Order: sequence, then structure tokens, then C-alpha cells
Amino acid sequence: MAQQIERNQEATVYIGNLDERCTESLIWALMLQAGPVVNVHLPKDRVTQTHQNYGFVEFLTEEDADYAMKIMNQVRLYGKPIRVNKATSDKKNLDVGATLFIGNLDPDVDEKTLYDTFSAFGLIVNTPRIARDPDTGAFKGFGFISYDNFESSDAAIEAMDGQYLMNKQITVSYAFKKDGKGERHGSAAERLLAAEARKHVQMPNRLYAGGPQMAPTMGYMPPTGYPAMPPPPPPMGYPPQAYGAWQ
Repeated sequence: MAQQIERNQEATVYIGNLDERCTESLIWALMLQAGPVVNVHLPKDRVTQTHQNYGFVEFLTEEDADYAMKIMNQVRLYGKPIRVNKATSDKKNLDVGATLFIGNLDPDVDEKTLYDTFSAFGLIVNTPRIARDPDTGAFKGFGFISYDNFESSDAAIEAMDGQYLMNKQITVSYAFKKDGKGERHGSAAERLLAAEARKHVQMPNRLYAGGPQMAPTMGYMPPTGYPAMPPPPPPMGYPPQAYGAWQ
């Protein structure tokens, strides 16, 4: 789908913990209160064709995405607090080497579960990968998570190694590098390179830590097929009480 391939990652947020009744139209209308929305995508299960309780919202600008992350995180939809995180970091910081191996996974664990569990420790820069047999699609019992910095990956190892996820005790460690030399990520050299890179590029997820001094962009009308924009929210206290479905 060309629209997804051309998605502006820096202006895209991940939205998780969605109730099954949430629709792309509802998410569009809610997120429009933070700024103009370009695209809403809720990945669907190939068998049931129902969405998998998470998705991505692309805004017109990176500033809109940061503002949405600030004001929409923990807003309740159908009684469930949604999670809104930045979908990616600056491209120059995508591959610092803070990649973890998650082993002994329960067969019920999927990419969404890994994201929702491990995003608590920092910004995950790529969609989590769960290993499956390329021919049969069989679950192999392990996966990989990549962070944008080593502080987050260190914290994830310390907190999650040996913990239970679903019904199995998982292992969390630095993954082996792909060069086949038997070295793991997280080396002193990698950490030094990552620290040097961060001196020159400001991390997008920290740009608006205090929140931009701006009001939500109003008056933008979504394309045909999406609902008209709801009334602006009250300045304090989300969600708006007028929307019964959002409480």
C-alpha cells in the first residue's frame, strides 16, 4: 500500500491498548484534536479481519505528533487508557545497537505484546520481531527488540530478565550481532559511538518534553468517509464527557 510506504515516520505515533470497538474513524476524530491527520492505520488480523488493538496515526507535521503524544496518552476509549508513543526516532539514531534477544516466549506472545511490554523502558525504534519458520510460519519461541539508546535496553534487561510474560519465564539479553563473529550488542565500542551520535542529533522524543506552546490545530476536515471534526476538548480533563463512547 503506497500510503504506508511513504509514511512520514517522524510525524507518526503508535497508539496501543485499543478496545476492539475502536474504529479508524473514531481514532481519526480523536487525534484530529491534536492537529491535522494524514493517515490512520489499524493493522487487521488476516483471519478474523479485526484490528489487533494497536495502530499508527500519521500527522501533518512532527510537531503535531509530539503534541498528540503529550495530550492523548492515557485518554480513555471505551474505558481503556490508550497508549500513545512516538513510532520512531530520528533516522540517524535508528541503529545504535541497543538490540535485545527475548527468549523462551509463550506461543501467545505476538509483536504487539512485546511492544506494549517493552515500550515502558524507552523508545522502540523498529517493530519488534518474533522469529518464525520462513516456510511454515511456525513460532520459534524468541524475538528481538531494538531501542534508541542503551539506557533503555539496560533497564529492560534489569527489569524483565527472568520475569513471566503470559505463562512463561522469559530471558532478556543483548542479541548477537549479525556479522557471525559471536559478539553481542551492547559493547563498549557501540556505547561510545551511540553517545557520540547523540551529541550531534537531538532526540525527537525529547524535543517537546515540556510541551509545545501551541493550541491544537482546528478547522481541518478529514477526507470523505471520515467523520467531521468533533468539538474542541475542554482545556483540562480528558476525555470530553460529551462523547459517551470515549469514557
